[in-house]
Amino acid sequence: MEFVFEKEKNKDNIEDLEIFIKETKDSPGALMPIMQETQEIFGYLPLEMLQLISRRTNTPLADIYGVATFYSQFTFIPMGEYKINVCLGTACYVKGAQGILEAIEKELGIKHGDTTPDLKFSIIEARCLGDCGLAPVFTINDDVYPHVKKDDIKGILDKYR
Repeated sequence: MEFVFEKEKNKDNIEDLEIFIKETKDSPGALMPIMQETQEIFGYLPLEMLQLISRRTNTPLADIYGVATFYSQFTFIPMGEYKINVCLGTACYVKGAQGILEAIEKELGIKHGDTTPDLKFSIIEARCLGDCGLAPVFTINDDVYPHVKKDDIKGILDKYR
């Protein structure tokens, strides 16, 4: 699924980013806060905004891309309204988390790392959610779903549709 960045629709956001870049670009280590602000404003890192950052900071686009791909906080696609975070840590994996992930992917028609075309759901893999006693577990935004079975997936997702 390809998402199209609409410059005209985002005109005010682009202006806000331009101001932030101008105020920040000469600070030591400015690239990281500029990228974080970009993602905060747009919800992801649109290529067009990475190119803008490159021009305004005189930083090669390859360097910006290198930072964006190194840190897992950054994404190149818009995130959905509901972020489904599936734990694939050892305890969850042993208790069937891979099957839970596959059931969610099948139900939504997307793979992990993707967002539904209506921007409603995104699926994210986690190495650990930090509560192994709930395995297998996943979250939808701040809601926690412990001891999940594949048969539970449709009913859980229907609450968010």
